[in-house]
Amino acid sequence: MADDNNTPGPNSKGSLKDLVTAESMVQLALALPAGCVIGWLAGAGLDKHFGTSWMGITGILLGALGGFIQIFRVSSKYLKRSGQ
Repeated sequence: MADDNNTPGPNSKGSLKDLVTAESMVQLALALPAGCVIGWLAGAGLDKHFGTSWMGITGILLGALGGFIQIFRVSSKYLKRSGQ
Protein backbone atom coordinates (compact mmCIF):
# COMPACT_ATOMS: atom_id res chain seq x y z
CA MET A 1 0.00 0.00 0.00
CA ALA A 2 1.39 3.41 -0.98
CA ASP A 3 1.96 6.13 1.56
CA ASP A 4 -0.60 8.86 0.88
CA ASN A 5 1.33 11.48 2.88
CA ASN A 6 4.11 11.74 0.27
CA THR A 7 1.89 12.49 -2.71
CA PRO A 8 1.89 16.09 -3.91
CA GLY A 9 -1.39 17.81 -3.38
CA PRO A 10 -2.95 21.11 -2.53
CA ASN A 11 -1.12 21.28 0.82
CA SER A 12 2.38 20.77 -0.63
CA LYS A 13 2.91 24.52 -1.15
CA GLY A 14 1.89 25.13 2.45
CA SER A 15 4.44 22.58 3.63
CA LEU A 16 7.18 24.21 1.58
CA LYS A 17 6.25 27.60 3.01
CA ASP A 18 6.47 26.15 6.52
CA LEU A 19 9.95 24.80 5.77
CA VAL A 20 11.08 28.17 4.45
CA THR A 21 9.71 29.84 7.57
CA ALA A 22 11.53 27.32 9.77
CA GLU A 23 14.77 27.96 7.88
CA SER A 24 14.34 31.69 8.46
CA MET A 25 13.86 31.12 12.17
CA VAL A 26 17.03 29.01 12.28
CA GLN A 27 18.86 31.90 10.61
CA LEU A 28 17.59 34.20 13.33
CA ALA A 29 18.77 31.84 16.04
CA LEU A 30 22.27 31.47 14.58
CA ALA A 31 22.98 34.99 13.27
CA LEU A 32 24.07 36.65 16.51
CA PRO A 33 26.22 33.85 17.99
CA ALA A 34 27.86 33.14 14.63
CA GLY A 35 28.62 36.82 14.09
CA CYS A 36 30.18 37.10 17.54
CA VAL A 37 32.32 33.99 17.11
CA ILE A 38 33.52 34.98 13.64
CA GLY A 39 34.30 38.51 14.85
CA TRP A 40 36.13 37.18 17.87
CA LEU A 41 38.21 34.78 15.75
CA ALA A 42 39.11 37.52 13.28
CA GLY A 43 40.00 39.91 16.12
CA ALA A 44 42.06 37.29 17.94
CA GLY A 45 43.96 36.59 14.74
CA LEU A 46 44.65 40.28 14.26
CA ASP A 47 45.68 40.54 17.93
CA LYS A 48 48.27 37.79 17.41
CA HIS A 49 49.50 39.34 14.19
CA PHE A 50 49.87 42.89 15.53
CA GLY A 51 50.61 42.07 19.19
CA THR A 52 47.63 43.96 20.58
CA SER A 53 44.87 42.95 22.98
CA TRP A 54 41.87 45.08 21.99
CA MET A 55 41.02 43.81 18.51
CA GLY A 56 39.32 40.65 19.81
CA ILE A 57 36.81 42.70 21.77
CA THR A 58 36.28 45.00 18.80
CA GLY A 59 35.74 41.92 16.62
CA ILE A 60 33.09 40.62 19.01
CA LEU A 61 31.29 43.98 18.95
CA LEU A 62 31.44 44.22 15.17
CA GLY A 63 30.27 40.62 14.87
CA ALA A 64 27.36 41.33 17.20
CA LEU A 65 26.47 44.38 15.11
CA GLY A 66 26.56 42.25 11.96
CA GLY A 67 24.40 39.63 13.67
CA PHE A 68 21.83 42.24 14.65
CA ILE A 69 21.76 43.60 11.11
CA GLN A 70 21.17 40.08 9.76
CA ILE A 71 18.42 39.47 12.32
CA PHE A 72 16.76 42.73 11.27
CA ARG A 73 16.97 41.83 7.57
CA VAL A 74 15.55 38.33 7.96
CA SER A 75 12.80 39.39 10.34
CA SER A 76 11.72 42.35 8.19
CA LYS A 77 11.63 40.10 5.12
CA TYR A 78 9.53 37.57 7.04
CA LEU A 79 7.15 40.27 8.31
CA LYS A 80 6.72 41.67 4.79
CA ARG A 81 5.90 38.18 3.47
CA SER A 82 3.42 37.40 6.20
CA GLY A 83 1.73 40.79 5.85
CA GLN A 84 0.76 40.25 2.22
